[in-house]
Amino acid sequence: MVSIKELHKKFGSQVVLDGLNLEIQEQGIIAVLGPNGSGKTTLIKSILGMVVPEKGEIQINNKSVLKRWEYRQELDYLPQIANFPGNLKVQELITMIKDLRAKPARDQQLIDFFGLHPYLEKKLNKLSGGTRQKVNLLLCFMFDSPLIILDEPTSGLDPVSMLRLRELIRNEKEKGKTILITSHIMSFVEEMADRIVFLLDGKIYFDGDVCQLKSSTGQADFEHAIAHLLSKDHD
Repeated sequence: MVSIKELHKKFGSQVVLDGLNLEIQEQGIIAVLGPNGSGKTTLIKSILGMVVPEKGEIQINNKSVLKRWEYRQELDYLPQIANFPGNLKVQELITMIKDLRAKPARDQQLIDFFGLHPYLEKKLNKLSGGTRQKVNLLLCFMFDSPLIILDEPTSGLDPVSMLRLRELIRNEKEKGKTILITSHIMSFVEEMADRIVFLLDGKIYFDGDVCQLKSSTGQADFEHAIAHLLSKDHD
């Protein structure tokens, strides 16, 4: 579904992506991890067309996405920080996004799923951080696209909402979708991810599943395995 070849990007003198290659043909949940400055956000924004690389190729379903926009109709995105006008009511925001996308939406189903009925007539600036995140998740998932990109989806969620999110992501996976996730919550990643792609200095440093990561680092614990990848003593 997603093919990235020799992707290069720098900002000023800082190299952010250094000839990165990534193939995602399988359906399932792929976690893109790495420390700050590793290139995660730039990679995601390149796939979305928000960043234009200096060199390289990005294809989705065997079609180049560079300097194109139509492919985004088949892609759903949850940004780490979603900034909408605070004076908008939740229902007004949902209606606005539906009008912009102009494709079938399952907003009522997700309103029920996340228990958002009491908040539909409330303004965004009156909502708690967790409720705003549930609204953002609704906006992301309501168009039923085959490719989903989630940037820190657990941010601000309470334990019950975390369970709901896990259920939703698993349901989408069962439908045969491809889901890219970035998260700093390692327990969430370990539980959900079918594949780990770990970036360091703009390149892929590890690509495999959780068991392979633990085996390759000699660590029984997932968080320690990730920490081992960052260790200066790691060969």
